[in-house]
Amino acid sequence: MLETSTVILPDFAAGAVNLASARLGAVGVSSTDEFFAPLSRMLNDEPAAFDPTLYDDNGKYMDGWESRRKRVPGHDSAVIRLAMPGRIFGFDVDTRFFTGNYPPQCSIEAACLENGDPDDQTVWTELVVKSPLGPSAQHFFANADTSKIWTHLRLHIYPDGGIARLRVYGAAHFDWSKVGATDEIDLAYIFHGAKALAWSDAHYGHPDKILSPGRGTNMGDGWETKRRRGPGHDWAIIRLGHPGVINRVLIDTHFYKGNYPDTCELLGAYLPEAGDTFSEAEIAASEQWQPILTRQKMQMDAEHLYEGDQVQKIGPVTHVRIAMHPDGGVMRLRLFGTKA
Repeated sequence: MLETSTVILPDFAAGAVNLASARLGAVGVSSTDEFFAPLSRMLNDEPAAFDPTLYDDNGKYMDGWESRRKRVPGHDSAVIRLAMPGRIFGFDVDTRFFTGNYPPQCSIEAACLENGDPDDQTVWTELVVKSPLGPSAQHFFANADTSKIWTHLRLHIYPDGGIARLRVYGAAHFDWSKVGATDEIDLAYIFHGAKALAWSDAHYGHPDKILSPGRGTNMGDGWETKRRRGPGHDWAIIRLGHPGVINRVLIDTHFYKGNYPDTCELLGAYLPEAGDTFSEAEIAASEQWQPILTRQKMQMDAEHLYEGDQVQKIGPVTHVRIAMHPDGGVMRLRLFGTKA
């Protein structure tokens, strides 16, 4: 089995979430053709893979969306419902492992719907003009207008072929004006705009996963680091969805049994001007942020809820640093509080 190699992501991906993530709920609504490979595969979060020996009933098994060779006029297209309404910063159209069957060109349109999925009356706005694609490569396209909110995309490929992955880098849109001053809300929920910006290690799972819906589906659905063999500990810096005051903290080690952290702590800071990337100096300074939760002993496969006097009242924060000592896995982090 061959897997994709890593590439340097463009600036628009910094601090962004993949709005087309199947794990977060993005769905392939429809396509003109998916004879060789279903649209749903194109939204998978894992990098595309290739097995030269694997075939199915329709031919070579490809890890992505692939239409048949078009023998009539026209081109193929697909409609995707994003995991959450959001602003779009840019796209990654990945043709990895599609070498003789990639589309020579693509374009992307977007729509914003209050309810349901697009129909014949839907108004589409072009975000990526008809642009060239190459074989087995990631193609990055920046979005010029990042202020508008979108719920759906329509990907056109000309005339046919396969796309391994579509990633849509952006920010979740949540209407904070509808949240009252005393309403308790999860400030660290990815659908509310929270995002992991820096971390020490993500060998077995990205720290963004701890901000996801639900309690998790298995051990691969959380943030887990490799086994630490030297001094130090693992950590992640999270930008909250909105500045707020944290009243309750929930740290869930669901599914982590032989690999849960020995202890966890939570620090916070009010940094409204901070960017989407943290320098080494800023990361070092985060070790001195104010404690919200002092080091607490963890248990395997359990929810740990801290409230009342257990949570230090340090005022409004925009960022938190969760630290695992010395290493291990956390499934979910919930930070319940009020917006500042």
